[in-house]
Amino acid sequence: MKHETTGSPAKGTPFTPSLDRVGLIVLAVGVVFVVLAFAFQPVRASFGAVILYLMMVSIAVGSLFLVALEYISGATWSVPMRRANEFLAGLTPFLILLVLPLLLHIPDLFHWSHRSALAADELLRSKAPYLNVSFFVIRTLVVLAIWSAFAALFVKNSTTQDVSRDPALTKRNVALSAGFLPVFAITLTVTAMDWGMSLEPHWFSTIYGVYYFSGSVIAALAAGTLVILALQRNGSLPELRPDHYYSLGALMFGFVNFWAYIAFSQFMLIWYANLPEETGWFMARWSNGWQYVSILLIVVHFLVPYFALLSQESKMNPGRLRIIAIWLLAAHALDLYWLVMPTFAVGITMGWVEIGFPFVGVGMTLLLLSWKSKRYNVVPIGDPKLQRGLDFRL
Repeated sequence: MKHETTGSPAKGTPFTPSLDRVGLIVLAVGVVFVVLAFAFQPVRASFGAVILYLMMVSIAVGSLFLVALEYISGATWSVPMRRANEFLAGLTPFLILLVLPLLLHIPDLFHWSHRSALAADELLRSKAPYLNVSFFVIRTLVVLAIWSAFAALFVKNSTTQDVSRDPALTKRNVALSAGFLPVFAITLTVTAMDWGMSLEPHWFSTIYGVYYFSGSVIAALAAGTLVILALQRNGSLPELRPDHYYSLGALMFGFVNFWAYIAFSQFMLIWYANLPEETGWFMARWSNGWQYVSILLIVVHFLVPYFALLSQESKMNPGRLRIIAIWLLAAHALDLYWLVMPTFAVGITMGWVEIGFPFVGVGMTLLLLSWKSKRYNVVPIGDPKLQRGLDFRL
């Protein structure tokens, strides 16, 4: 761990020197497949790009939420590990690279964007003040700008504190967190509604935003855990104890249960009301092979991680946490696939067109982590709560 007390933040990556090369190769492979997908099957590729965008929003903005949550709650146990979440939040400004191609394919994705559809559908006309292309694009760009601004301010204050040791910067981030959390709730819900729910504009759910939030926090926790464990394995976080791992595992366990609760609540309320305009969305996911994905999602996203993280010992085991973190990222990707792809195809669609998108997301993340770790300390050495975080006991 770097313990400098004066001068600029220490440079030098704690990751393997080959991370840049691996990241570039993975990203290049992903970009080639994505370009080919858009060239030969642009509509199908657009839906795959929506899944990638929502996945990267989950990791980037979910990590920003975890940073704000630490500050606003006054938590100490997570301080030594916070920089991992700050690094992942650095993905936020790069989300624009993922969303620009989607904005060019709005007609391929959204039924409500066609004038002929509006002319023939009274319900779509009633939603037109919100669901129109101009307002949609403006909302998307404004939301990205807001997230990027908050991410830049949080990280700037935190990394500046590495040098200045000024406790006022912690108070500044606490105040920033108080402003960010309600903005986060609104903007994440808007993103879920725009890029998820409005794919099928006749259907709506008042729980959809919370559902996406629960999955996003799981993805952010899982990604952050993988980064933390990688840093610990390389000796950059040698002072972490089983108590810290337990807290990470307990958070993942808690949000796995929260996701299941929200998912069941959404299903149960729609099933109980039995209204045709609501049940159609679930019926499409319970036919033509999608019923197997629905059952698989319950197993993969809830049952397996629930029992894998149930015991205290499992929450303290870095090896198990690493496996479960990877599992949960795959589970969230499956969840997004289940949310998005039935709009595109009546039956299950999976092939070479979808291959490139995970590679793009992984490559972007690896390159960002390598760049950030070369530029900044991997531990917030100027935080006044750091020693209490290192001394944390359950």
